[in-house]
Amino acid sequence: MFNLADRPVIALAIGDPAGISPELTARVVALSEIKQAAKVVVIGDRRVFEKGARVAGLAAEPEMFVDLANLDPTGIQQGVASREGGASALANYRRALAMVATGEAQAVCFTPFNKQAMRLAHSSYDDEIRFTANEIGFSGTATEFNILEGLWNARVTSHIPLKDVSAALTTDGIVEALELTTAALLSAGFRPPRIGVAALNPHAGDGGNFGRDEIDVIAPAVERAKAAGLPVDGPYPADTVFVRAKAGQFDAVLTMYHDQGQIAMKLLGFDRGVTLLGGFPFPICTPAHGTAYDIAGRGLANVGAARAALLLASSMARTATR
Repeated sequence: MFNLADRPVIALAIGDPAGISPELTARVVALSEIKQAAKVVVIGDRRVFEKGARVAGLAAEPEMFVDLANLDPTGIQQGVASREGGASALANYRRALAMVATGEAQAVCFTPFNKQAMRLAHSSYDDEIRFTANEIGFSGTATEFNILEGLWNARVTSHIPLKDVSAALTTDGIVEALELTTAALLSAGFRPPRIGVAALNPHAGDGGNFGRDEIDVIAPAVERAKAAGLPVDGPYPADTVFVRAKAGQFDAVLTMYHDQGQIAMKLLGFDRGVTLLGGFPFPICTPAHGTAYDIAGRGLANVGAARAALLLASSMARTATR
């Protein structure tokens, strides 16, 4: 086992090799503030990492490296999803999760995956949450949080068609999402956290004129959560709740569906946002952006989100060990 000492160990899996993931991996491990915050173990094929370092124009050398020797980068076409690329990313991520299970690491990070490539390699692949739960035998509730410089976005529904959202919303489901969001914020050091709840319909339903979801489902969930002592308020119209949060009224916004929050967060800072897979027994963080096939191999990748992901994972791992 690695010694925790004063820095948590983060297992960093190299993501999709056809995109900017190798370059981002090389850039982020070269940052002095990352070296000070954590012991980063890079997992993947060293040849892929070295290619990423050349693209970045760096002579980067990770503090620790687990070389799976699982992909020859000369066989990968930049900007094209492939079964081989998806298989290597999955293998890297599996090893990262296993390192936490054996106590060799306290948190996991990965540079961006490509879902098409993952499905080519693993036909039942749905998303990172379900894959992670299956890999570690987790039966609890987990969800994605998007985070930008202290502002969090949680959601009740995620990867479902927009036409199905209203039917999928339940008072119990919203309360459960608020409980999970509160726990995640506490684990990240918010004392106490403040959560604003977004409405679903225009103008929060306008008293029932534009829908009754707020009256019948969302507001009762907020009241039940308040009665249980959760730090929540709302529902607020979705077109103003992020204005309130940006002004400092809330630490997190719970939205009802995927893009309701994603659009706001990415407009606030596309190249700095972090996705946290929350609810698992340890932090799992990744940049909120994708593989950026359009700029792969050109040395243009912005390391801001990868940097923020590793710093958040490090901070949460430290909090968990106190």
